[in-house]
Amino acid sequence: MANKKVVIIGGVAGGATAAARLRRLDESMEIVVFERGEHISFANCGLPYHVGGSIKERRKLLLSSPAMMKARFNIDVRVQSEVLRIDRTAKAVEVKGPNGEVYRESYDHLIVSTGASPLRPPIPGIESDAILSLRNIPDMDRIIAKADQTPNGRAVVVGGGFIGVEMAENLIERGFDVTLVEAADQVMTPVDREMAAIVHNHMREHGLKLRLGETVAAFSQDGTETLVQLKSGDVIRTDLVILAIGVRPESKLAKEAGLELGARGGVKVSAQLLSSDPDISVIGDVAEVPGFGSESLTWIPLAGPANRQGRLVADRIAGLEITYTGVQGSSIAKVFDLTVAATGKNEAALKREGIPYLSVVTTGNSNATYYPGAQQLTLKLLFTPAGKLLGAQGVGGKGIDKRIDVLATALRFGATVDQLAELELAYAPPFSSAKDPVNILGYVAGNKLRGESRFADWRAVFDRDLASTVLLDVREIAEWEADHMEGATHIPLGELRERAAELPKEREILVYCAVGQRAHTAVRMLKQMGYNVANIKGGFRILKAMRDDLAARKGASIDGGAGGGMTGRNQDDRPTATRNPGGKSGEDLPEVPARTVTVDACGLQCPGPIMEVYNAIKPMQEGEVLEVTATDAGFWGDVAAWCDRTGHQLLSRERKDGQILVKIRKGQKAAPTAADKAEQGKTMVVFSGDLDKAIATFIIANGAAAMGRPVTLFFTFWGLNILRKPTGPVPVKDLMGKLFGWMMPRGSTALGLSRMNMGGMGAKLIRHLMQSKNVASLEELIEQAKRNGVRLVACQMTLDLMGIKPAELIDGVEVGGVASMLASAESSDMAMFI
Repeated sequence: MANKKVVIIGGVAGGATAAARLRRLDESMEIVVFERGEHISFANCGLPYHVGGSIKERRKLLLSSPAMMKARFNIDVRVQSEVLRIDRTAKAVEVKGPNGEVYRESYDHLIVSTGASPLRPPIPGIESDAILSLRNIPDMDRIIAKADQTPNGRAVVVGGGFIGVEMAENLIERGFDVTLVEAADQVMTPVDREMAAIVHNHMREHGLKLRLGETVAAFSQDGTETLVQLKSGDVIRTDLVILAIGVRPESKLAKEAGLELGARGGVKVSAQLLSSDPDISVIGDVAEVPGFGSESLTWIPLAGPANRQGRLVADRIAGLEITYTGVQGSSIAKVFDLTVAATGKNEAALKREGIPYLSVVTTGNSNATYYPGAQQLTLKLLFTPAGKLLGAQGVGGKGIDKRIDVLATALRFGATVDQLAELELAYAPPFSSAKDPVNILGYVAGNKLRGESRFADWRAVFDRDLASTVLLDVREIAEWEADHMEGATHIPLGELRERAAELPKEREILVYCAVGQRAHTAVRMLKQMGYNVANIKGGFRILKAMRDDLAARKGASIDGGAGGGMTGRNQDDRPTATRNPGGKSGEDLPEVPARTVTVDACGLQCPGPIMEVYNAIKPMQEGEVLEVTATDAGFWGDVAAWCDRTGHQLLSRERKDGQILVKIRKGQKAAPTAADKAEQGKTMVVFSGDLDKAIATFIIANGAAAMGRPVTLFFTFWGLNILRKPTGPVPVKDLMGKLFGWMMPRGSTALGLSRMNMGGMGAKLIRHLMQSKNVASLEELIEQAKRNGVRLVACQMTLDLMGIKPAELIDGVEVGGVASMLASAESSDMAMFI
């Protein structure tokens, strides 16, 4: 191979990699690289993050230079040199140099790595200098210069692919009011619709306005403003427009040279990365390459495959045997605090190619929930009816990258769903769980293959025939009351065996819980009872994401994109650190007082963070500020509602590194009138002595107390056992009192479950689960309630009837009759019997 001359067109990604690899393999080879731009081997994937300020120094984007390539590799790199023509017969290229001179350069082998260029369809006004795209360093510099002219201005990003989403995020980081316009019904098409819905709602929470299913009809100028006219008729006035509707292979040179092109306009290449001319290799975004696990060619413009192809083509030119096994399309992006990733084929690709498939959706956590900082991960797996992996997607917090990389590796080596279940992955509480989310995917997919559970997706719920289906919610009462799907029937899982007869056997039962685990148990139970039943994939997390996304799209207007569809926040409530949810400008807010109290509620789950806020703010003085850090995702909405109801001022909410950072200024709340008390009081009659019902009682009571509401719990019959002391001397009793005392559990630690008690094992299990998920124990909830002023009233009649003495009860319990309960109920807007 000595003295062989290789010419490379394109000095970024694949081209630069091929050049460096060639030199390492052959010191005598002559290597010439032509690059049309002024930079080679720059970090084009990092460009949006320099615009947003995450990457501070521009020079860090420049990974190499002609001088460095010459000194280190003895490679002749010529920038600002555009190849005008390929002469295949003469085996030469015609080049226009930096000074305008045109000359020819011969080659023995040619590598074409010209990449892809931004799409600019024939929209009226699109050629204006005000319509910017992002492909290289000069493009980035122009965007930054334009953004600097209108700090905290308005921006429109056209296109919801990776570049469009990353630019929208980074412009918001610069303080811009951003609208993203996307012709499809979702952003980031590598993931399927229900996964994208989670992303949509997260974007809206960060102030990004989404106009999905919209296209641009025209651009025009009005002074310094750009008018973006949509085909719907709406017009958006903006200071900055970024065009990011996609890219196309930059294959003009190859086409003019007579190389064979593929369906997407890229150059068709073989498994050896050769074009139709054996002396010309084509790599990177300009090439249509073999797809992984497919006999057809595909075009997926990604930096990772381009660099891999550059290395392989260098190996082949140097005399090594290579076979490119295909691109599988592994991709990942940061979207504010979310990570979105995918590998392999999605549903659209599988349908387009006519490949039969099954799918499951699961939700887990990044690490053990009892270790601080656990974040939610939603994963989707697509596989053949025989169980072989076809693709995977993930949306969530930290740890999505790790799981998608594991799934991409498994896919590359032809794994099955059962092999996912068998993977032995590294475990320690800060990093994972003993059963990793990838293992859980394998378990759930295996259940589906074996027919242990039948699944339906979100479409089955939204498109259901009400006459032939029942939507069943098997979550607990507190979850149901917080939010549920309209038209659903609620039967908690623990009551389902006894209440199954309430469900009609002639209709299909669609079951959901929070994420699908409890619904699986319900499906197994009901199936064995003869019901036609299916588990909704992804549970309420997916259903809520789709419902809120669809509602937000219906409510989207030129003045804003609805913040979450069902949350009730107005469109000016942009929950970021730089915008005040109360609607006042920063100038209207009084100065932050010197004294600030901090609370770390990380690792706690509802109602833990709100209780921490309530307890911390109680002794504070009016005007003082409370800073709270939490990781529970529900805290984002809970704290806003809590501040609204309690009269405190929510100064800011911010998501950062998987945490929610909140600042609250304590306000002065007027003393409630009798009418106020009547509207706000909460009364619960606690009749049951079951552990699960007692836990629910005190969670609701503490939540209400944290909102500043007067709460009375009236304990009667078996509910009195919750209040008994677990230890200590027993007062002298008559025979009946001794008998009842012996039969009944003594205190909260001895309570059993209402369902699946299993001789006390069920109660131990639920307590273990609560501890592992950082949920306060019943005993801790009782103590919280006492500290929060919840009235605990024991029924005098029941005490007498069962021979329970007041001395047997825990401290802080009042003794009263039915009149006490009724008086409390009359001054309440909610009365419950538990």
